[in-house]
Amino acid sequence: FNESKKNKKWLTDVTEFKLKNGNKIYLSAIYDLGSKTILSYELSSSNNNQLVFNTLEKAVKQVKNTKGIIFHSDRGFQYTSRSFKAKLKEYKMIQSMSRVGCCIDNGPIESVWGMMKSEIYKGNKNFSFINYEQAVDELTKYIHFYNTNRITLKMAESIA
Repeated sequence: FNESKKNKKWLTDVTEFKLKNGNKIYLSAIYDLGSKTILSYELSSSNNNQLVFNTLEKAVKQVKNTKGIIFHSDRGFQYTSRSFKAKLKEYKMIQSMSRVGCCIDNGPIESVWGMMKSEIYKGNKNFSFINYEQAVDELTKYIHFYNTNRITLKMAESIA
């Protein structure tokens, strides 16, 4: 998981957040390991193939050439589908997947989720968003903060 150049290794995953009414909102994101930023994301009330397809399409539109990008994910149903594999092949990307039952293989994006939830929940294990709209608003703000203002080790090294 070492990379210093952007658009060489992308990591992806889907995580969920609770709403007060018991429903969930799903966040799919692509994390660029070189730039240490969330390159693209999508929010949805359904965890399905279209969610990850939309996330991939958004990321691809931001780069001129996707040939050779290593695209790493866990073994979620979306990423193992034939249609998703065909998309990666179309974009000439190299698919990489975690070993079965080994979530540490997708550690950097799992770490992003952990930081995000820790900072949004602020220690309240029972936290949930009031509704879908609030969740979209707060998650969008957080991702902007994460990409632009949150102090990271990479930022600290460039300042020193």
